[in-house]
Amino acid sequence: MVQDSFKKDISVIISIFNEEESLRELVEWIEKVMESNRFSYELIMVDDGSKDRSWEIILDLAKKNSCIRGISFRRNYGKSAALYCGFKEAEGRVVITMDADLQDSPEEIPEMYRMITEDGYDIVSGWKKHRKDNAITKNLPSKLYNATARKITGIRLHDMNCGLKAYRNEVVKNIEVYGEMHRYIPYLAKNAGFDKITEKPVHHQKRKYGKSKFGVERFVNGFLDLLSLWFLSTFSKKPMHFFGFTGLLTFFIGGLLAVWIIIEKLVQQAHGVPYRPVTDQPLFYLALVALVIGVLLFLAGFLGEMISRTSQDRNHYNIKDKF
Repeated sequence: MVQDSFKKDISVIISIFNEEESLRELVEWIEKVMESNRFSYELIMVDDGSKDRSWEIILDLAKKNSCIRGISFRRNYGKSAALYCGFKEAEGRVVITMDADLQDSPEEIPEMYRMITEDGYDIVSGWKKHRKDNAITKNLPSKLYNATARKITGIRLHDMNCGLKAYRNEVVKNIEVYGEMHRYIPYLAKNAGFDKITEKPVHHQKRKYGKSKFGVERFVNGFLDLLSLWFLSTFSKKPMHFFGFTGLLTFFIGGLLAVWIIIEKLVQQAHGVPYRPVTDQPLFYLALVALVIGVLLFLAGFLGEMISRTSQDRNHYNIKDKF
């Protein structure tokens, strides 16, 4: 089934952090799906600094299955780092990411593979339509988080943060995942020009072993990361468009207030009406602050523009085809 220049049909990438109880069962499940569908595949298991026996189990599994490849971090760097390293190593035509906690079903892989290879999608994102998590701590915050993400990114996905996703190989080779940006890979891909993105309802299971490694704080951090990503993708190569415009607007408002205060004083003085000195009016100092902030914002935009012009990737573009 291997086509083009890819060595495998599928690369499955799993980020692992203290999941020793589930690894053998998960690998057995994946093997069963791959063999029944006659896929050639590789299973890239990234141990993200686990403190349990996860890496030992991975080594043992690799002895029994030559399709298993392992990467072990010296400490916990986070899911984005694990996926970044997995993406660099992936040789499959389609790249699948999934969690190691058995909540994602490998049975979804064949259909997601078909949607990439036959329907022509760049990304197929899983949608945990019927979640098995706690309704208060997971479901409600997740709905609010995803609604905000849809509004800001313009990508109509119900579950942006679902770990089960399928990618065309070209997608993962042309994006950089860092920090905690694994939540927004579809948005990173869209900004790189891969906009054929869809979703597929997937079966979601209750966690069988251990407990979740992510708390409610991930939604707050996720929202802040989303704002950062939106700002960088919109203004990173044209900072003057944001800082310059905001600075000019603030400077104009401050100047207008200052002129209005001075003119008001002159008019009152000319008509012999009692007036307050300009420097006694709090609004005058607010106007001065606005003027100073406006200048600082404009200078920030100018400096940002200078930095952007000297950036090594200022002319980095993803070319779809050429002849």
